[in-house]
Amino acid sequence: MRLVAGVDVGGTRVKSVLSDADGSIVLAHTAPTPTQPGERVVDVISETVSTLLDRAVDEGLDGMLTAVGAVVPGLVEEATGVAAWSANLGWRDLPLRERLEARFDVPVAVGHDVRAGLLAEHRLGAALGVPDALFVALGTGIAGALLTSGRVVAGTEWTGEIGHVTVAPEGPVCGCGRRGCLEAVASAGALGRAWRELGREGDAEAVSRAVAAGDAEAIRIWEGAIDALVRVIAPVCAAAGTRVLLVGGGLALAGGVLLDPLRDRLVGALGHERITVTHAALGDRAAALGASLLALETLT
Repeated sequence: MRLVAGVDVGGTRVKSVLSDADGSIVLAHTAPTPTQPGERVVDVISETVSTLLDRAVDEGLDGMLTAVGAVVPGLVEEATGVAAWSANLGWRDLPLRERLEARFDVPVAVGHDVRAGLLAEHRLGAALGVPDALFVALGTGIAGALLTSGRVVAGTEWTGEIGHVTVAPEGPVCGCGRRGCLEAVASAGALGRAWRELGREGDAEAVSRAVAAGDAEAIRIWEGAIDALVRVIAPVCAAAGTRVLLVGGGLALAGGVLLDPLRDRLVGALGHERITVTHAALGDRAAALGASLLALETLT
């Protein structure tokens, strides 16, 4: 069996899948992301792939690793395989593809986690058959990926970095060092911090539950985050003619508590109702699945 590994290094967890040559998943694995791994992310990815292969042996799967796909957040130069910068995980100008190819001696594809997630959603999930979509991942950070005429837009390494658009100039300090970035106001991490600053316990999930229960302070924080999201998302949708907004990441688990008001305010900002707002279908495996698809492309 020809095996392909797909690894998604997120701000909180490392998600990975092992697929066969047809793209069918044979194994999946999740582990915590080390705090600020920096260049040690090469070790993290290598150990993740080794864990997948060891599990394959334990489960009696007879196969050989033929390609690896690794996707990471931040600025990624996909053509060169360089992870240029990550505000949350601490690397800069890391030749990720080169170092991983030296570890595995197989072709390696390196990509951006959210663009990889959109690729998977377009081929396998909620954007299947949709030519124009915007995928926004709301997790530890915030990033977006754009699909136009059936193609994921790669652009430059800055493509999709909507999380670092300033929405509140006097707002909280972001991981990038600036104040009031969208990520510092509306990410799952930001909501959790704002909640705890009020003396409450829990994270963004606790905030969403409190919103559903009618807690006034939770609603204030939540609505502020949605307003900030719309200020950034609406111009992108208007410029690109986006038909579908896919929301992924941990915050998407809030379901209608998030998606319903987000669509209402987005429709108000755009001035029309011809947009669908829905959660990503592939859950937290989307980027790892996208990584495996990128790896398969190296074999064609």
